Amino acid sequence: MKLKILFTFIIPFLVFANISAQINDTIVNNEDTDLLNELSDNIEVQLLPKKFLFTQKILWGQKGLIRNFKAFKLTPENRTKELKIRKYVFKAHQTLGMLTSAGMIAQGIVGWKLYNGNNQLKDLHEGLATGVNIAYFTTASLALFAPPKIVSEHKGYSSIKVHRALAIIHLSSMIATNVLSFYLEDNPNLRPYHRAAAFTAFGSFLAAEIIIKF
Repeated sequence: MKLKILFTFIIPFLVFANISAQINDTIVNNEDTDLLNELSDNIEVQLLPKKFLFTQKILWGQKGLIRNFKAFKLTPENRTKELKIRKYVFKAHQTLGMLTSAGMIAQGIVGWKLYNGNNQLKDLHEGLATGVNIAYFTTASLALFAPPKIVSEHKGYSSIKVHRALAIIHLSSMIATNVLSFYLEDNPNLRPYHRAAAFTAFGSFLAAEIIIKF
C-alpha cells in the first residue's frame, strides 16, 4: 500500500512540477561541443544555458551539488565531459522509454482481460503497473537530472517541442491513471475513466517516442 501511494501521489507530483516547466531535448546537440572546443580558452564563455530545469540546477548549476567535486568544476573541459555524460543519459532515457512502451502494452492486454471478468489476473496487472511506473518515472528522471546543454533552443517548430508537449499529456494521463486505480476497487464506476486515461497515456507516450525520431 505504501508503495502504491508513493507511485500514485508523491513521485508523480515531483516529476510533474519539473516536467511541466520544460523538458530538455533528448538529442545531444553537437553545436554544444563545437562551441566549447572553439572557445575553450575564453574563460568568459557561457558554460550554462540561461534557462534550465531547477532539478538540473540542483546537480549541475553554477553552485550545484556536483560542483563540489574537482572533476566537475565549471570549466570548458569539464562541460565537454558533461555533454558526453548527457549523451549516455539520453541513450538510457530512450532505451527505458521503449521498455516502458512494451510494459504498457502488456499491462493493457492484461487489463482488458481483467475488465472482461478474468479476476485471476489482478495480481499480474498490479505487478505490471508497478513495473511500468518504475520504468516510466525513471525515464523521466533521467531527462530531468541530465547535464544541461549549452546552446539555446532554436525558435519555431521542432520535434523536440512536440515531444515536450506530448510529455505533458502522457505525464498528466499517467498521474490520472494511477490516482483512478487507487480508488477503483471501491468505485467500479470509475473504470471507463481509468481506461481512457491509460489509453491516452500510452498513445501520447508512443507518439512522443515516434516524433523524436524525426
